[in-house]
Amino acid sequence: MADFDFRSAVGRKLTVEELESAAKIMRAYALVSIHAAGTGHPGGSLSVMDLTAALFLREANMDCCNVLSPNRDRIYFSAGHKAPALYVGLAAAGFYDMDEVVTLRKCGSVFQGHPHCLKLEGVEVSSGSLGQGLGIGVGSALAAKKDNKNYRVYVVMGDGEQQEGSIWEAAMSAAHFKLDNLCAIVDKNRLQIDGWVEEVMNIDPLAEKYRAFGWHVIEIDGHNMQQIVNAFEEAKTVKGKPSVIIANTVKGKGVSFMEDQAGWHGVATKTREQLDQALSDLGVNWTKEKVDSLLALSQDWSKEIAAKIDSQQPPIPGRYWWNADQKMKVEMDPTRMGFGRCLERIGDDERIVTLHADISASIRITAFEENHPERKDRVFSVGIAEQNMMQVAAGLALSGKIPVTGTYGVFAAGRPWDQIRTTICYGNLNVKIAGAHGGISVGPDGATHQSLEEISLMAVLPNMTLNVPCDSIETDKATEACILDVVGPAYIRFAREATPVVTKPDTPFKLGIANVIRFRGEKESFVDAFEHKLSTDYSPEGEHLCIIACGPMVPEAMRAAWILKEEKGIETRVLNVHTIKPIDAKAIIDAAEQIGLIITAEEHQVGGFGNIIAGVAAKRADHSKPLRIEMIGVRDQFGESGEPWELMKLFGLTAEHIASTAIKMLG
Repeated sequence: MADFDFRSAVGRKLTVEELESAAKIMRAYALVSIHAAGTGHPGGSLSVMDLTAALFLREANMDCCNVLSPNRDRIYFSAGHKAPALYVGLAAAGFYDMDEVVTLRKCGSVFQGHPHCLKLEGVEVSSGSLGQGLGIGVGSALAAKKDNKNYRVYVVMGDGEQQEGSIWEAAMSAAHFKLDNLCAIVDKNRLQIDGWVEEVMNIDPLAEKYRAFGWHVIEIDGHNMQQIVNAFEEAKTVKGKPSVIIANTVKGKGVSFMEDQAGWHGVATKTREQLDQALSDLGVNWTKEKVDSLLALSQDWSKEIAAKIDSQQPPIPGRYWWNADQKMKVEMDPTRMGFGRCLERIGDDERIVTLHADISASIRITAFEENHPERKDRVFSVGIAEQNMMQVAAGLALSGKIPVTGTYGVFAAGRPWDQIRTTICYGNLNVKIAGAHGGISVGPDGATHQSLEEISLMAVLPNMTLNVPCDSIETDKATEACILDVVGPAYIRFAREATPVVTKPDTPFKLGIANVIRFRGEKESFVDAFEHKLSTDYSPEGEHLCIIACGPMVPEAMRAAWILKEEKGIETRVLNVHTIKPIDAKAIIDAAEQIGLIITAEEHQVGGFGNIIAGVAAKRADHSKPLRIEMIGVRDQFGESGEPWELMKLFGLTAEHIASTAIKMLG
């Protein structure tokens, strides 16, 4: 098959044969888009595509020319990581040109890594945090009943998503309210990031569970288009109860090397040869020129956006960028690697147990047992269930264990916040929380996965120790201190992207004591150009400015100190506040009294860290110097899909922005 005329399909119900052909081309567009992005979720996008084609091209009542019609059917993609399927579904239904989807996950594109309803028409609700769509569907179906509307509500979910407790709260309420205008769809491809669903956290017997909750259950082959069409028709005839279509599917459907492989959950094809093989497997006979043109559209978009962002940067010479010159070379290593290395090193302590929440290898919590099979009986997978993970961890802590939990920061700090507050912190339980992939530099996944709030969420909790290390070496040290030295709750925030290694194994580190960092002159190696001292061992040197930073913003602060010295002769004290709680108040007050000019830097909503620093600085006793504080951070907005360093520039989080702010402050 060379192509499908989607324009001719708009406004009519396609036949089963036409749907099969459309689904094949939709799969191809999704794969090319993910390949062009270099990241994405092909496995689930392919498994759900037949259902998507039937829903958007036959079943749902929708009008691309009247997007917000009050009588339209509502489609909620609760499984937001399957966004490529949603996007090609909307394109197939006429909402925009199909070729536009190849800007998937690019900075500035409406096709974000996870769907955002404020950016793209046709997307009913933003999604990305699993387990929320069914409850939204309940509310929407209730509204239809109340307003005497005839529209139907469809909620597309994954099977791993059924591990979230919120799904079953929604399922119970849907049956209670007799929502026969609600149809849930479970893409049951049997795989999630960590492996087979039945091994990670078994959800079966799923059909019996939904029946027990009062639902009408329809089980089908999710790749048999006739069965899909029949299932939707059957659901419309059911009265007095909601319906769920459990579609048995194959992850990576249609691509030989992707089918039934968990490794293709969130990985793009790496080479053009791999992409061409995938398209051939699908039976899509696109010419080389067709694929080239689609990839060129994506590349052109990226070039234009990059040029636009670069044109808006402060006028600082380019030689100061990371590894841009022959001098000041730096090694890059993700901070999450330090977390994993520490777990492997200290894991022989029999008290330590780890809890997985499905994204285990990505955050490196699996380093605990990877090379130590004898530790596997101290590893517990709870599936996609962060609230339960914290409750299980609490129970383990009450029994004398040291539970180490881990997931992305958005899910580690936000979703189970009440469990952390009321059970863990109130009881001062010895639970450790790894908040991975913190900050904007998570990149193409977009706002739903870019954790910009957890410093505020965790710092406000009594009894909580909060550490935000600056590089992978410091992450290793901080992890050990939080696990073995702290008796009580501890949260460690670290990042996903490779960031500069700016400390050494012998760099001093002490929990609760900040490090003072001073630039001592250009060297061959960036790390050798700076001196680190514990704040308790430091004597003031008459600096003009103090930059107080945490996490990956510490390397940016150091680079800003280099720029300021070389370009303006400005002496800068960099304060690495890796421990935000308990905070090194004396070091901050010293900076306020001795210098007076402070810039705070955080890869976080501005003020989450900065306001803590400002509050401490305001307690100074010596007011002989006026105190002025500026803050660098994300300014009251959500994140964006894009490349990590591209986003750092876009959101004003680089050394160039820090240095520019400093120059303005100093006049």
